[in-house]
Amino acid sequence: MARRVMPLLAQWSSRVFSVELDRSASFYFALQETQQKEVPEVFRNVREHERCYSLFACSDDRVQRAKFYGDLKDKLLKALPSECELLAMSSFLPDVKDSLIKGYFLKDASELSGPTERVLSDLVQNDPVLVCSYLRREDGRLWSQQLWSQAERRGGVSEEYYVVPSEAPHYHPSTLNIINSDVFYSFKDAYEVLDECRDIILESKAVLKLVDQRQEARHKPDFPVIVIEGLDATGKTTLTESLREALGATLLRSPPQCLSPWRARFDQEPPLIRRAFYALGNYITAEQIGQEAMQTPVIVDRYWHSTAAYAIATAVSGPVCHLPSEGSEVYCWPGDLLQPSLVVLLTLDPEERRKRLQDRGQGQTEEEQELDHNHLFRLKVEEAYRKISGPACVTVDASPSADQVLQQVLLLIRDKCHL
Repeated sequence: MARRVMPLLAQWSSRVFSVELDRSASFYFALQETQQKEVPEVFRNVREHERCYSLFACSDDRVQRAKFYGDLKDKLLKALPSECELLAMSSFLPDVKDSLIKGYFLKDASELSGPTERVLSDLVQNDPVLVCSYLRREDGRLWSQQLWSQAERRGGVSEEYYVVPSEAPHYHPSTLNIINSDVFYSFKDAYEVLDECRDIILESKAVLKLVDQRQEARHKPDFPVIVIEGLDATGKTTLTESLREALGATLLRSPPQCLSPWRARFDQEPPLIRRAFYALGNYITAEQIGQEAMQTPVIVDRYWHSTAAYAIATAVSGPVCHLPSEGSEVYCWPGDLLQPSLVVLLTLDPEERRKRLQDRGQGQTEEEQELDHNHLFRLKVEEAYRKISGPACVTVDASPSADQVLQQVLLLIRDKCHL
């Protein structure tokens, strides 16, 4: 862990810290050497007997770091006293890409500090983690932060920084790490993640063997390629089947069927690994598109837009305005991935979509379940869809009858693709 920790500590006092009270509200604080009487909001309601700590996943090995953070919450909940409360937390250097580290803010209301601090000490000794404690000064009018790991390396003497309020960044700090962590922009970058997992996730070898057999897709197919995007129950399946018949086209679905044996396995993994798996699926789909589009038009049920939109909306907590602005590089199409001729985004009133889902009675992924009960998450997914460029989505209202939607999309295809 030392190689990863040393660069972090060199700029530790320049970092900003974010604590999420829930998925829609974050509170920020920073560090400084001089006292300041204003207390950061996250500490204002800490009762006199409560103690505060923070833990950050920290390792040079990005796969190890992702898996450790993914397991950390369950590990803490099992080991800590029941009086402890955990809140998602992160630390970052403002406007510095890849500077975000993730962890948890721990508020301990138990009677004794010993049990909690033994758990944290074990983590420091055995796991890729940085632990901080927060000390109350002047009856709670001042708070300071001390790094446990730093104190150990310096013979028990730790630098102490005062904790001060900090303004919220314009965009959520997770946007600093989206590229090649939540969303992948080249085959090579996604492949490297699964390659690093060979020894710890045996299924990675089978997936890599499959993608190694693929042929690079042509970037300019002979026939048009039309992608249909949208949330579940917006009518994608009905529309894609109808388009296949109306255009004499080939219908493909993404993720490709050949990845089905491993989807449940990779759905259990942290975002870095899960997103890399699905990113490789897009390149397999691209190969299939390239082959079929030499002979007929191709209709694709979901493609890179879905992969990116869901990943961005999941990574960025808080309101829609926290998403990167339109034109940001996170919305740019991967340079080595076959581009479709047209992307249609089906939209539907939330109540009507929920009714259709109930009528279908089919199982949903975790992210699809989140769409149903989290209005904010749905809005962020839809907004991310709209901001993706190269090509951008053309929005179509899916609330009319299936035939009306089909006719509208056929008009778009004739206009944009000259079919």
